Amino acid sequence: MWFFGPRVEAIKADEINNQLLKKYQLLDVRTPAEFKSGHIRGAVNHPLAQIQLFQGSKDKPILVICQSGMRSRQAAKALLKKGYQVKNVSGGMNAWHGQIKGGK
Repeated sequence: MWFFGPRVEAIKADEINNQLLKKYQLLDVRTPAEFKSGHIRGAVNHPLAQIQLFQGSKDKPILVICQSGMRSRQAAKALLKKGYQVKNVSGGMNAWHGQIKGGK
């Protein structure tokens, strides 16, 4: 039997709404340039490369997002190991059809 680490719960981008965002922190793990090009309002940028340094609140669960869902899944696994409650946004910003802040 192989051990792949903790299982990360996922949520689809189209399931995210304003009420859900009030209950969760939204962590965008893309690069600063990607984040600046457009992100979900209220998201905090903390690139995957620096995820081990993340020191956010453990009082509120976290939704982790990136461009496609791959980096956010890696970040979510790392945060789970640090004791955070997390969900990965599957499909990432590619699947997000809501409003964005920044970008063109």
